[in-house]
Amino acid sequence: MAKGAFFHEAGALTVTVPMTFRKRGGRKLVIAPNGADAWALPRARIDNTMVKALARAHRWKKQLDSGRFQTVQDLAEAEKINPSYIARVLRLTLLAPDIVEAILDGRQPAGLQLDDLLVPFPVEWGDQRLAFLHPQGPRPISPGA
Repeated sequence: MAKGAFFHEAGALTVTVPMTFRKRGGRKLVIAPNGADAWALPRARIDNTMVKALARAHRWKKQLDSGRFQTVQDLAEAEKINPSYIARVLRLTLLAPDIVEAILDGRQPAGLQLDDLLVPFPVEWGDQRLAFLHPQGPRPISPGA
């Protein structure tokens, strides 16, 4: 019988699906014909650089909101970091919650990098989703967005 062939026998339909079962870590896995784990979830690609930048952005925003620092310049002097970098990172606090969650879970598109998030981006969450969560990676953001 050929793999994946369908046969009619006395009103019954027989489907043959080529697969192998393997034990891995005490669990049985179904191995597809191409050798990949069938039904395996894609591995998370947690980008520590983006996660750290998000954490910094929210920490810095909290410090500014609490009055610990009056201006970005004051914060920059205390952190010994360029004020323009702090301003760009602070913009990350405006990201849509589902984009932040995707980054923290490692589900962001493979092409999305911190540099993509540090350029001016739309404030509207729907426009951010179009720009950053595109399956082929981030799309260029038009000037003035």
